[in-house]
Amino acid sequence: MSEHINSILGSRLLALARQKIGQRLGLVDAVEQPDLADKALDQSLATFVTLKIDGQLRGCIGNLEPVDSLLESVTRNGLQAAFHDHRFSPLKPEEFNRISIDISILSSPEALDYKDGDDLLARLQPGVDGIILKLGKARATFLPQVWEQLPQPHAFMEHLCLKAGLARSAWRDQHPDIFIYQVQSFKEDPDAADS
Repeated sequence: MSEHINSILGSRLLALARQKIGQRLGLVDAVEQPDLADKALDQSLATFVTLKIDGQLRGCIGNLEPVDSLLESVTRNGLQAAFHDHRFSPLKPEEFNRISIDISILSSPEALDYKDGDDLLARLQPGVDGIILKLGKARATFLPQVWEQLPQPHAFMEHLCLKAGLARSAWRDQHPDIFIYQVQSFKEDPDAADS
């Protein structure tokens, strides 16, 4: 990551994502703009925006490679997560105050060199590494936060293969390309979303 994003800027990015989603729903006025005048927010960084309701996933969209500024990336991915995640119906106005938002800013993915499935598992850092799996045209990623639901490395890799549309054991049997990355994560307090 180029320049570290501090917690104050992280809070402003969370406020921006919430404001843009609220504006799209017609619930928030555009004049409530958070202060976003900081050169660190102009960096070109990859992001994911995750929405949850009562701890359950409600949308998650992002990009693995930087395509625009941090501000534009968070705005775009926040709106995509709320309204265009194909796994969910678009967010409804009555859900707006129930969502909690999590923004992940990604480091550049690095290829992981490994010999076999056992070596791969030994090299993973549960709770730290986000993982990209590629095999032919199949591709999927899990953010580091997914380790909270899948703390066992073999289960993590099996579910990642399934997400990519591959056999559960493809990580062990077919030697896919593996890339790892870390994230800087900013989360809203889930209880604050209710107020």
